[in-house]
Parts: sequence; C-alpha cells; structure tokens
Amino acid sequence: QVQLVESGGGLVQGGGSLRLSCTAAGNIFSIDAMGWYRQAPGKQRELVAQITSAGSTNYADSVKDRFTISRDNTKNTVYLQMNNLKPEDTAVYYCNANLRLLTTPRLGYLYWGQGTQVTVSS
Repeated sequence: QVQLVESGGGLVQGGGSLRLSCTAAGNIFSIDAMGWYRQAPGKQRELVAQITSAGSTNYADSVKDRFTISRDNTKNTVYLQMNNLKPEDTAVYYCNANLRLLTTPRLGYLYWGQGTQVTVSS
C-alpha cells in the first residue's frame, strides 16, 4: 500500500507563510511527477503547482510569484512554500504523485494525500 502523508497546514494571518510537506511511502519504484491541488468550499479542485521528476515546474496564475514547489527525491517528498498568503488561498490542499510501484515499474498510478487545511485570516 502506498500512502501520501501531508503536513504543515494551519491557520495564519494574511501576509504570513506556511510550508506544506508531503511524503510518499510504500512499495515505490519511482515518482514521475508530484503536485499540489486545492479545493475551497463550493469550488472545484484546482491545480496549484506541479513539479516533474526533472524539476520542471508550473503554477496557477493566482499563486505564481508567491508559492514555490520543490521536491527531495531522496526522501520522496514534495514541498509547497507559501508566502504572502491571502484569504482567498484558504482551502484544503491535497498533494498527489504519479508513481510507479516496485511490482509494476512500467505502469504509473496516481495517488492522493489526505488533504491538509490551510486557513488564512484577514
């Protein structure tokens, strides 16, 4: 069984910072891409940031220049550094990973973390 465990969410004031972490553990051969999504109440889940195994990144326009995604391949961990947080960033944040299992290394599977709440007060 593969699990993605998230941490780092919480309540912060506008202008503050948080750093989210997500670690994948289990029978993993490799991880191709990792990303962060978020879902606010009444809204669709949206892509926040994504990073490939080679380090290429892309961001939602709403977070570009404020958020930074990174990864540590030796730890199977992806991070999301969130600076200058705004109330509109309030959402449940989910990490995901497209990864390959040791038992089927030629096939990619998409896994999701449990979600972590980020609340930004004004």
